Amino acid sequence: MVKICYFDEEPQNVEMIYVIIIARYKNKWIFVRHKERDTYEIPGGHIEQGESYIEAAKRELYEETGAIDVLLKPVSHYAVTNETKQTWGYLFLAEVNKLGDIPDFEIAERIFSDELPEKLTYPHIQPYLFDFAKERLNELKII
Repeated sequence: MVKICYFDEEPQNVEMIYVIIIARYKNKWIFVRHKERDTYEIPGGHIEQGESYIEAAKRELYEETGAIDVLLKPVSHYAVTNETKQTWGYLFLAEVNKLGDIPDFEIAERIFSDELPEKLTYPHIQPYLFDFAKERLNELKII
């Protein structure tokens, strides 16, 4: 069983590992497919050593979607807990104004959709992060 908790304030004494970016381009949500998978996911990844969470979010969004011009807004801090571990991260919303080519790293394709794809890489986590961020759209006033 997976449990997800959201926090307005950054939790203390935990390692924040991930950035997840719920992004839209021309009123469509952006999802990506890793080269080694046949499932889709929300853009995101690890925060590198010495990198701020904002820098990590911008880098991951560019590397996975080709986003060049983006308005990025923090939504929440989150924790995902399963039977064996707990991981922490930052959740963002993004309005992408300009896309370039996807860099040749790990992503095979990006798709644009009105809703989550059926085949998700992390089906026990992504729908909850996606729905939580969408609920915050109006109050964050970026999209």
